[in-house]
Amino acid sequence: MASPLAVAVVLLFFAFAAAAADDGHCKHDFQLVKIKSWVDGKNDKVYNGMTAKFGSYLPQNADQTVKAPALFSDPIDCCSSSTAKLSGSVALCVRGTCDFTTKAAFAQSGGATATLMINDADDLFEMDCSNDTRVNISIPVVEITKSTGEALKKFLTSKGKVEVLLYAPTRPVVDYSVAFLWLMAVGTVICASLWSDITAPDQNDERYNELSPKGSKAETGKDDSEDIVNIDTKGAVVFVITASTFLVLLFFFMSSWFIWVLIILFCIGGIEGMHNCIVSLALGKRPNFGKKTLNLPLFGEVSIFSLVVLLFCVIFAVVWVATRRESFSWFGQDVLGIGLMITVLQLARLPNIKVATVLLCCAFVYDIFWVFISPVIFHKSVMITVARGDKAGGEAIPMLLRFPRLSDPWGGYDMIGFGDILFPGLLVSFSRRFDKENKRGGLSGYFPWLVIGYGFGLFFTYLGLYIMKGHGQPALLYLVPCTLGVTVVLGCKRGELKSLWDYDADSSSSKEPSEV
Repeated sequence: MASPLAVAVVLLFFAFAAAAADDGHCKHDFQLVKIKSWVDGKNDKVYNGMTAKFGSYLPQNADQTVKAPALFSDPIDCCSSSTAKLSGSVALCVRGTCDFTTKAAFAQSGGATATLMINDADDLFEMDCSNDTRVNISIPVVEITKSTGEALKKFLTSKGKVEVLLYAPTRPVVDYSVAFLWLMAVGTVICASLWSDITAPDQNDERYNELSPKGSKAETGKDDSEDIVNIDTKGAVVFVITASTFLVLLFFFMSSWFIWVLIILFCIGGIEGMHNCIVSLALGKRPNFGKKTLNLPLFGEVSIFSLVVLLFCVIFAVVWVATRRESFSWFGQDVLGIGLMITVLQLARLPNIKVATVLLCCAFVYDIFWVFISPVIFHKSVMITVARGDKAGGEAIPMLLRFPRLSDPWGGYDMIGFGDILFPGLLVSFSRRFDKENKRGGLSGYFPWLVIGYGFGLFFTYLGLYIMKGHGQPALLYLVPCTLGVTVVLGCKRGELKSLWDYDADSSSSKEPSEV
């Protein structure tokens, strides 16, 4: 009978053999790679690349590796043994003729410390193994774009000495910049809910005309109910169905011209929203700004202040469009977006919790379906694909608040969609009006509790993002329970749920707002 020690040794041997066999298979996770370069000893650009599913892993930090000279193999496709001396260098190979594992094997046999595979296009794709998945590659294998390869080739053909250093910094799942995004979202909801309180008190004697009919509200300081749209249950369902249809159209037909249509619509709404916010806020503090007027064809008497603000907003939007691909463009997009959302939350209102329940429950299902369930039908998450602009050259739709990922070595942005602010924001705004009309203050009302609930809902969204390792989350999955749920629980506890459910603030008004 075999001794326990012998059995343990045999099991240990097989465990090591299994581990070694697994290392030789094409099962490695992809790594995003930074490639620092030096030309004739001077620092040059930093390029990006991606590792193959085979070969060794790269260290996370630049100080954990060393730079090495970069040389082209001869032949350049690395499909046979190189006549050029590759020992101690990083081999450059062009794509084609043979598979990637063969190229890497010849580069390794020539003494190369790593291999850079030059793609034939300016993008990166997943380098997999050939049919023979058992490989014996112990050096890093990294793919670079065509333009990166051409840049390195240009220096090498001019007899320059090129050195490179390869490392793969990890991307944080959740960047601390989400705190700024959280503040922007919560701040937008709070400002929109309190906007009438911020701007109305000092406008009673204001004489002011804007370029559009909506300007009468800013002129008189009165709540012109003809401009208010009360959402009803039918309108709530139709809106979500329409949003789903539009999302599918974007998924299938999104292109550069479609993005331009969205940019133009966003700018029109952003200009009006930004104009409304600046004018109403300024006139709330300085009513005399609106007293100087002039006559314009078609528009009649127009406030000079309003006209100047409008021109400023138009120029602001045009500058944003012209620089929207720059690293600082997020600021202009956020300013236009916040102004637009504040204005929308002034014009669209929920009359009671019954309509809020229908709208938010439909939006709840909508968000979950298009993020989590749509991949089963469309093989991709429709919501995530559209938000990232995967089918429009990587240009995302503008209906987002963005903030740069400050601690991410790869850059990028954290984002939140307008719907994740507007849908809960409608309920939060309703709670503020309910408290005000029923003379509720502080924690005895609903507004502060819903603001807290919305803040926690966003926190749970980012926590879910972290737990699911960066996979896009349907924010309304967390926001609806934390806002609508809080309202229902508080209403039940206070015995006011029926009053909230059938609430009608317009019953005492002589003018009823239009419904949709």
